[in-house]
Amino acid sequence: MNHPIYPPKIVSKAEWLAAREELLIKEKELTRARDALNAERRRLPMVKIDKAYVFEGPDGQLNLPDLFEGRRQLIVYHFMFDPNRDEGCVGCSWVVDSMGHPAHLHARDTSRVLVSRAPLAKIEPFRKRMGWDVPWYSSFGSDFNRDFGVTTEQGETFGVSVFLREGGNIFQTYFTAGRGAEYLGSHWSYLDLTPLGRQEDWEDSPDGWPQTPPYGWWRHHDKYAG
Repeated sequence: MNHPIYPPKIVSKAEWLAAREELLIKEKELTRARDALNAERRRLPMVKIDKAYVFEGPDGQLNLPDLFEGRRQLIVYHFMFDPNRDEGCVGCSWVVDSMGHPAHLHARDTSRVLVSRAPLAKIEPFRKRMGWDVPWYSSFGSDFNRDFGVTTEQGETFGVSVFLREGGNIFQTYFTAGRGAEYLGSHWSYLDLTPLGRQEDWEDSPDGWPQTPPYGWWRHHDKYAG
């Protein structure tokens, strides 16, 4: 069955190229605005985390410093998984489905984990069913989800918290939720949330932040040292 064609209209290649160039101007403006926003994010003040939190993982109990796995930065995706349910949130599952190989984040001294309030006995079967190998920990019985705004009187929700480790101290540097999480997908989008950023020398970052030339640090995920 043939269907009528509605706008956008059909034009010549020359007209299409002209329209494309007009749109490209706006796209470049958006890219520059996003770069400026990321630079501002890297300069956000930080909050020191003094409270001790306990998590349950496949190998036993851990605390917040353990989740860094020895790296300087930590991205926590607060996966919405109510303790009374048997499977996790569909939208959060979409986010995890789009997570790429972690080696590229690790090369920038950054770990990424999932944390949910559901007990590990519910998390593990669901994780295996979905075929995920992202580190996933239960905060069941702790105040972690409530303290970071993803367990409220209305119930469970989702979000992303970013932490920086300096010596023996841990700081929260960023949080986003709602449509802020829709931006996530590429390794760039995760690194853009962190205080150190992509750590490339074209970025506008605070003095003293580690930076290297772009492209030079890129590797196939099985070729990073360590």
